[in-house]
Amino acid sequence: MTDMASSARIATGTKIYLYVSLTIIAAIVLVPLLTTALGGFKDLGDLRTNPFGLPVAWHPENYTDILFGDRYWRQMMNSLIIATLTVCLTVSVSAMAAFTFAHVKFFGAGFLLNYFLIGLMFPAATAILPLFIRIRDLGLLNSYWGVVLPQVSFGLGMSILLFRNYFRNLPEELFQAAIVDGCGYIRFFWHISLPLSRPIIATVSIISFVGSWNSYILPLIMLNSETMYPWPLGIMVYRGEFGTAWQLVLAFITLTIMPTIIVFFLAQKHIIAGLTAGAVKS
Repeated sequence: MTDMASSARIATGTKIYLYVSLTIIAAIVLVPLLTTALGGFKDLGDLRTNPFGLPVAWHPENYTDILFGDRYWRQMMNSLIIATLTVCLTVSVSAMAAFTFAHVKFFGAGFLLNYFLIGLMFPAATAILPLFIRIRDLGLLNSYWGVVLPQVSFGLGMSILLFRNYFRNLPEELFQAAIVDGCGYIRFFWHISLPLSRPIIATVSIISFVGSWNSYILPLIMLNSETMYPWPLGIMVYRGEFGTAWQLVLAFITLTIMPTIIVFFLAQKHIIAGLTAGAVKS
């Protein structure tokens, strides 16, 4: 009886701990988002004197002026094109490379895999000068590809790691049966592995999309025409010589992060399934 009561108390305490922890984490995530969204409805004076409270006077024109302007939609389209190209290239290249590392045995496979994974240690900012020189020599400055290719190269390490763990956890019997039926590596990859890999494809796609969508330093260095700017560079429009329209910056940020939030919630189940797929066996 004592053991049962002790077990019940432990279970109740665990629940309370989980609820409190999740509430604190949710507040840490939601409070900045709500503060940013509300700040977009204020004027500059109200934002300076009352940064965290409700607006004294609501100014929806901060949002409507941005939404009905051509610049906002042009920058969103630029961001969408860059992010889409980045996702397509990252998923296709990393999936093929990861399948090779997971199922094909060849000399130097471990060394080559470690070479890709070394990229996880270095952000793009550490190689910005050689990247700029290489992109300039290729004639890709002020083009979408000048931003897409470096983003793909720096995203391959994590993507290959996720795909490889997922492919290695697929049942070995599938591969053996395919070989017996005369299915080669390429057909097994296209017709069996990929159709079963929707969770990890969704995971890698969302990670690549969000990373590209929020990228600032690469577009800043590689693009020099305002018509090519993605949304992170669009914030600079609201910075003047003597001041910054922070209320417009907050409204602009709120409008531009909404697509990533929506996409994340739509693909949340696939993302969790993809991230936990390689947790048991690697």
